[in-house]
Amino acid sequence: YAEAPINLFQGATNLNVLKDLKYSETHEWVSVEGDYATIGISDHAQDHLGYVASVELPEVGQSVSQGNKFGVVVSVKGTTRGINSPVSGEVVEVNDQLSDLPGLVNARPYETGWIIVVKISDSGELNSLMNDEDYSKFCKGEKDKY
Repeated sequence: YAEAPINLFQGATNLNVLKDLKYSETHEWVSVEGDYATIGISDHAQDHLGYVASVELPEVGQSVSQGNKFGVVVSVKGTTRGINSPVSGEVVEVNDQLSDLPGLVNARPYETGWIIVVKISDSGELNSLMNDEDYSKFCKGEKDKY
């Protein structure tokens, strides 16, 4: 059996929020290149989940809508979290590595831990997402509630 790797970010106070990405209030990130958006969950989200045990991915060709669930992440703690799409469009690629290595979401949420790539149907939806500074403030505000 494989031992779960240690999540170095667990309980961290300075979680990564990358510039040049857009963020949703449900903690998904978007990296846009032309008409395509790569989507994943933020460092903040993976930290709250704990070690990811599995990721349910959509099918290539499936349509996704902004704010609607397209997949699920399950942590070893038994926490299940829906993954919402920050943009509408058609799924053109899924990160198949996550089937065997779901911990990539924890280890490198913005690099190898991406979840899907979508061909964007309405680029105007990007305007409703937060930039890195706004998202950092949003996360701090959430932390201050507890």
